[in-house]
Amino acid sequence: MVVTGVYNPYLVALSILVAVFAAYTALDLGGRVKGAQGGTRRVWLWAAAIAMGGGIWSMHFIGMLAFTLPMTMSYDVGLTILSLLVAIVVTSGGFYVISYSNGSPLYLILGGIFMGLGIIAMHYTGMAAMQGNVEISYDPLLVALSVVIAIGAATIALWLAFRTTDLAQKLVAAVVMGLAISGMHYTGMQAAIFTAHGEAQDAASFDQTNLALAVACITFFILALAMAASLSEQRRAEEALRQAQADLAHVNRVTTMGELTASLAHEVNQPIAAAVANASACLHWLAAQPPNLDEARAAAMNVVKDGTRAAEIVSHIRLLFKKATPQRELVDLNEVIREMIVLLHSEVTRCSISVRTELAGDLPHVTGDRVQLQQVMMNLITNSIAAMKDVNGRRELAIKSQRAEDGLIAVCISDSGVGLPPQQADQIFNAFFTTKRDGTGMGLPISRTIVESHNGRLWAAENSPCGASFHLVLPIKGEIP
Repeated sequence: MVVTGVYNPYLVALSILVAVFAAYTALDLGGRVKGAQGGTRRVWLWAAAIAMGGGIWSMHFIGMLAFTLPMTMSYDVGLTILSLLVAIVVTSGGFYVISYSNGSPLYLILGGIFMGLGIIAMHYTGMAAMQGNVEISYDPLLVALSVVIAIGAATIALWLAFRTTDLAQKLVAAVVMGLAISGMHYTGMQAAIFTAHGEAQDAASFDQTNLALAVACITFFILALAMAASLSEQRRAEEALRQAQADLAHVNRVTTMGELTASLAHEVNQPIAAAVANASACLHWLAAQPPNLDEARAAAMNVVKDGTRAAEIVSHIRLLFKKATPQRELVDLNEVIREMIVLLHSEVTRCSISVRTELAGDLPHVTGDRVQLQQVMMNLITNSIAAMKDVNGRRELAIKSQRAEDGLIAVCISDSGVGLPPQQADQIFNAFFTTKRDGTGMGLPISRTIVESHNGRLWAAENSPCGASFHLVLPIKGEIP
């Protein structure tokens, strides 16, 4: 006699939720595989495979427990464990193939077929573990359909596993994978035909609902541990990236300052020479008969001013050479611009460049790292200077700051130089892309990274009638972290 079972809708929903969560965890762990090497890569690969394979098995087993027949049923422990191992092994095999094949379509298809057939083997091994006074046969058409769904779901899982990085992408991909895996399972369950031997009974040898909840809790706990490990690794990787960017920015500052050594030495020498001249004048006025105290006092005050200017220049240079952890504070962008103009004054004079500034008087402060923002201004100004070195005719550097809309501050640095390379306005921000004969191609990429870390934007455009302009926008001051 053919008997028909019923599903517990709450357990069905729980099984689908487990599949989606397992898929999301596997996608997240798959992202760790891409950036890892050696033994670490294998660890993350196995973790992703266990999360995916274990999650598929858990969904499958909970789905089976959601199905109740009107007779006593039990499960063979050996076959149930074997179905779990099959799920993990075939998933790890599929992940291994696709992770080392650089996304080759052929390997993707082969891996999907291998993993899909393995999932089918897991499902029907789990079905074979069902024990009771019943015989199970299958509708061949629905079995074939379940195989197609399994291979399709496995292929989608492998394709997405190493390609999704954005949170929204992962969520959508996890839902798609979870529904596909659940569809395969319930199609396979629909293919089963149960024929009872003897009278049907309204009894059960164990509480299927409690067992399903226990399996779900264990699965969620293991997946949560995997997610916690992944999150910890992500934070460690982000910190390492920030440190690497800081080190690279420091190297860029030192390199730029090294290129300007002669100009900076001249810049420091000017106030020192002026201080010596004023000190000599002071001595001269004191040696006069009678001493001219007013002139001597004025000369002494000029010595103090010259010494202060020299100290400020040296202080600015030391800050740019200093390697320290970024410190967020309230920064006056106009002041940063003026400091860089003073620091680069000698280089500007040597290249016969006129500087025109239009700095808004009521410009609010921004929250940021002063040294990093100095570096951005220095990179942009030195780029403009370099672009005008070989230009005949007018050489003008224009720097404008103003308050923009939406709570932003805008700074524009424009020049009358050679302009941007044709149709490559955005490529100049790519690492190692340079139009200078002796350039490193790192100044502008580092500048954009710094600006973006301050929640701002940096881009370049053609300047009319000639030259280039760099546009920088930063948000007005907020809370200091």
